[in-house]
Amino acid sequence: MANLVLLSLIFVTFGAGQGFSVRDAPEVNDRPIIGVLAQAAYGAKAKFGKTYIPASYIKYLESAGARVVPIRVDLSTAEYTKLFNSLNGVLYPGGAVDMFTSGYAKSAKIFYDLALKAFDQGDYFPVWGTCMGFEELTALTSGRDVLANCKGTENRSYKLNFTPDYMSSRMYGKVPVDILTDLATLPLTSNFHQYCLTPQNVTNNAKLKNFYKILSTNTDDNGLEFVSSMEAVKYPVYGVQWHPEKNNFEFGSFLNITHSDAATRVSQAMANFFISEARRSQHEFPSPEEERAALIYNYTPVYTGNTDTAHFEQCYFFD
Repeated sequence: MANLVLLSLIFVTFGAGQGFSVRDAPEVNDRPIIGVLAQAAYGAKAKFGKTYIPASYIKYLESAGARVVPIRVDLSTAEYTKLFNSLNGVLYPGGAVDMFTSGYAKSAKIFYDLALKAFDQGDYFPVWGTCMGFEELTALTSGRDVLANCKGTENRSYKLNFTPDYMSSRMYGKVPVDILTDLATLPLTSNFHQYCLTPQNVTNNAKLKNFYKILSTNTDDNGLEFVSSMEAVKYPVYGVQWHPEKNNFEFGSFLNITHSDAATRVSQAMANFFISEARRSQHEFPSPEEERAALIYNYTPVYTGNTDTAHFEQCYFFD
C-alpha cells in the first residue's frame, strides 16, 4: 500500500508518463562504450576458460545503444587507467568471487577510485553494480564486509518496496510511471544472491550512510529486510541487488525469471537509464584501431545453456 501511495504522488505531482530528473547536464555522447568486469570461472565454466562474462550483460547494454569492452582481471594499474580514460562507464556483474582479494575486486576498486576522483574534477563516469557488483560497491565504499546472510533469496522474483528517496532519484527519475507501478506491484525483479545489505547496516556504517541513498528494499523468507537498489548521493554510482538483464536474456527452465511484457520493459528501462548516464562521458579511445581491437566483437560467445552452468544461455570466456 505504501508503494501505491508514493506512486500516486508521482501522478499528481508530475503527471502520468512524464519523467523527472535531477540531472544537470545534457546527453552528448551518442557512441558510448561500457566496460564489463570479467571474473574467475568456476565449476563447469572453468573448462571453457579462466575468466568469463555472461553474454546477457553484453546484450543488455547493447540493447540500450552501447558497445561493450571486456575488462580482464590480469591487467596492470596503468592498463586499467588507460581503459578508464577510453570508456564511458563500467558495469560490475553478478557472480561468486571474493570481494576483497579477487582479480574482479582489484579491477573494481581501480575503476571506482578513478570514477570518484574524476567526478570531483568535473569528469563524469558512471559505475553500476548488479548483485555481486552491488555487494562489491558496499565493500569499496565501507572498506569492510557489511553483508548479512539472506535466506530464500536465490532464484526468487520480487516486487520492489520503494522508499521515499526513489521519488527524487536519478535511477528511477526517467522511468515511465507505468513501469514504476509495475515494479511496485508485480514480482519482476530476479534475485540470485545469498548475502544482502540491510538498511540497519547502512545506518550503522557512517561511510555507507553518507554515500548512498536507499531507493528500494525487499524481504527474505525469514523476514529480513534488505536493500534492493541504491544510488550515491553525490556520485554517479548505482547498485541493484537484483538482475535487470535476466528478464530479457536468460531462459533456463529451472530459473524463476519473469519474461512478461512488463518484465522486459523493466529490463529495458534500467539499461536505458545507465546508458543515458554513460552518454555524459566524453572519454574515448586514442584511435579507431585501438577501439575496434578492444570491443567484445573480437570474441565469440559459448552456448552454455545445455550444461550444468545453465544459469546463463551464453558466456564469453577469456585467457
